[in-house]
Amino acid sequence: MKALIVLASCACLSWLASQSHAAPAGTNTDETKVPQYKLPELLVTLDGRKVADANMWRQVRRPEVLELFRDQMFGHCPGRPKDMSFEVLDRTDGALDGKAVRKQVTVRFTKDANGPSMDILIYLPRGAKGPVPLFVGMNFGGNHTINKDSAIRLSKRWINGKYDGVVNGRATETARGKAASRWPVETILSRGYGLATIYYCDVEPDRKDGLAESVRAAYLKPGQSAPAADEWGAIAAWAWGLSRATDYFETDKDIDAARVAVMGHSRLGKTSLWAGASDERFALVISNDSGCGGAALSRRRFGETVGRMNTTFPHWFCANFHKYNEKEADLPIDQHMLIALMAPRPVYVASAEKDTWADPRGEFLSAMHATPVYRLFGKPGLPTETMPDIDKPVSGTIGYHIRTGVHDVTAFDWAQYLDFADKHLRARE
Repeated sequence: MKALIVLASCACLSWLASQSHAAPAGTNTDETKVPQYKLPELLVTLDGRKVADANMWRQVRRPEVLELFRDQMFGHCPGRPKDMSFEVLDRTDGALDGKAVRKQVTVRFTKDANGPSMDILIYLPRGAKGPVPLFVGMNFGGNHTINKDSAIRLSKRWINGKYDGVVNGRATETARGKAASRWPVETILSRGYGLATIYYCDVEPDRKDGLAESVRAAYLKPGQSAPAADEWGAIAAWAWGLSRATDYFETDKDIDAARVAVMGHSRLGKTSLWAGASDERFALVISNDSGCGGAALSRRRFGETVGRMNTTFPHWFCANFHKYNEKEADLPIDQHMLIALMAPRPVYVASAEKDTWADPRGEFLSAMHATPVYRLFGKPGLPTETMPDIDKPVSGTIGYHIRTGVHDVTAFDWAQYLDFADKHLRARE
């Protein structure tokens, strides 16, 4: 049986990338100034019992940890909408100079044709024998930015005006292919995988005042002007959108939805981890430079902190999470527990040498401290307790690398993700 791999690659706005890897003044990037901390117990239940085996993790501890993340960080989400529908707007068998089948699909979340929706752009290797595995990921500038293919529908949503090719918050033709370096479509197709992408602002505009244009607005209860303190923020909404994309993939005979992996970069790396934790259909999870609120340990207070993140981006997480601004030690969770929620599924965490804002060591340590849960399943987890050298990946069921360079998605990253997918998913074909 073949695989579906979901990529939540956050092909960041070029202006955002320049801001998000450089640590602002006053930020700690000195390892000697990391405070002493004690991580929450991963393998002890809320009533004090030691988790003895994989079954106890699955039946008792994992639901506890998942609920803590829902209550205190990401927020609770609705399930699959009962009135959701899919419309295939385009299918072309000879796209990209004959290399690909291109599909463009609109997902409507309600009965209202003018209600909340998202567009999925899909490329599949042409001539594939049977359903194919697929990387799917959200992008920052619109589906039209991932390739110069003139047939890609130009996004009509709001787009940050600092993005190249945007005028008055709207995309222009000059924006086509501006994020192509982060989406090596031809390479992915040549390895036998497909690629799907969704503009993340289809689901929720990435603005403090974006709620009214968000899918979350459709789920406000009578009398609510905002979600409750334990209800979803934008990151959970984006993760919810990835799950709705997977709902579509399960209906598409050209895509094998039996194995699903979710990968993301930066804020959508945070999103990918939550998508993988909250929806176990994602069979392989990849986090690229996700930092605070993603793979990095919050208690280290290195680079971006919970308080700075919640102040700058108050819409990302549920309101309950704001209680922990500058109080990371009070959190009942930390990010190694988020990675552990993927077990026994394979997960890959990646960092960049100069991306101090995302705390590479904190990302590595989360992967390392999640390993005991994998061992309950007889899996190796991360096969080292020593942070590897730059550009020297290590992998068991958990993989990790720190590469040369800055906050970005590069050819080196993709090479590791494709190899990791081959190792863990192709072997099951």
